[in-house]
Amino acid sequence: MQGQSVIEFDAQAERTKDAVTLILCSNRDFHFMQNTAHLLRTRRFLPLFLTQLLGAFNDNLFKFSMVILVTYGIYESESEDFAFNALASGLFILPFFLFSSLAGQLADNYDKARITRFVKTLEIFIAVVGGIGLWLQSIPIMLTALFLLGLQSTFFGPIKYAVLPQHLEQDEILGGTGLVEAGTYIAILAGTILGGIIIDRNGNGVEIAVIAVFVVALIGRIAAQFMPPAPAQKEVEAIDFNFVRSSIRLISATLHVRRLYLAIIAISFFWTIGSVLIIQFPPLVENVLTATPQVASLFLGVFSIGIAVGSILVNRLLKSEVSARFAPASVILMGVFVLILYFIARSWQGLPEGQLYTFDTFIVHEGAWALLGTLAGVSIFGGMFVVPLYAFLTTTVDISQTARTIAANNVVNSGCMVVGALVALGLSMIGVSTTEQLLLVAAMCLVAAWLGQQLHRACD
Repeated sequence: MQGQSVIEFDAQAERTKDAVTLILCSNRDFHFMQNTAHLLRTRRFLPLFLTQLLGAFNDNLFKFSMVILVTYGIYESESEDFAFNALASGLFILPFFLFSSLAGQLADNYDKARITRFVKTLEIFIAVVGGIGLWLQSIPIMLTALFLLGLQSTFFGPIKYAVLPQHLEQDEILGGTGLVEAGTYIAILAGTILGGIIIDRNGNGVEIAVIAVFVVALIGRIAAQFMPPAPAQKEVEAIDFNFVRSSIRLISATLHVRRLYLAIIAISFFWTIGSVLIIQFPPLVENVLTATPQVASLFLGVFSIGIAVGSILVNRLLKSEVSARFAPASVILMGVFVLILYFIARSWQGLPEGQLYTFDTFIVHEGAWALLGTLAGVSIFGGMFVVPLYAFLTTTVDISQTARTIAANNVVNSGCMVVGALVALGLSMIGVSTTEQLLLVAAMCLVAAWLGQQLHRACD
């Protein structure tokens, strides 16, 4: 995914999820990354950097604009808001589950720059479809565009990890990866916040969002045109277009290595938790906290920053060692903060119907800082949990197999996230409130802790 967003989170989205998590594993040598800024002046790196950054920004700008428009402007009940967010999450993630194996094969067998240009051309047409959906406030058209965004993200996802070794020197790869993911993280945050600012609770500002999504897609396509060729590094193999069979083969070829198996399962369970949690943010903010879209943007901003802080913290604690020894404690503490979040939300006194806290009035609310601090705790310890797990993926396999390993991880991750979205949707349909579902998230953290402990015992 090109940037790991609010929906996935994306998720996430898989771009939204990918960008948030893989920036974390690149921080293992953060100081080295600082010495690679010269790459931003080279054609072998800058076009890829801009392509990824603009794609992540556009994904999150469209997704959050859509979520705000539907949550505040179309639906009027918590159950409808929650159902929409769960459905949107599942639709965005579904292509990763179905087509990641094909994406990995293509990235390993054909020129990655040509595939990128095709994908970015497709994004322009998707931007038109999404813009029409926003303009007409048509939920089916918006969801169609969201699915197509997930599809093009699926095919770009493995490319960015496989293309860097071809364009960069050996001692530049880690720093280049860090720059790509750092830029992606900033783009996710900027797109999410801008989406919440452009469209207000009355649905105003749609035309600005429509123009912005199209223009950013166009600039991204121009950036992709300047990427140097990145041909296949081995003899071209026959492509298996049967996504069921190829997915099974891909997963089987990857999961037979025990540390990969445990890492992928633990990562997938973490993102199942994340998919349930992030789906809850917009309806929680509107219906429980009775606040405006700008507060929802604040929530997602705090969540993203917290994950980045957690990544840096765990890397400092581990001193760049690939280890899962802090994973169990980290995810247990994450669950503790989710429980605190539940009690804060349960006791929150919302405003009368028709009234909402603005950004300014929310910030001065006596419980606001406790709420934001708790949310930061959830994301910081979540980042500390998942970062070392991604390090296992990038250090266990040969560099020529990185694209397919990431693709296999994406298949399992996305399947688990779809299940998480469906469970959340099912609970909402039977009357389980957004606040009560936080208890489910806390319970799932215990299972994630057990998986982290198994990985620690197997590999450390």
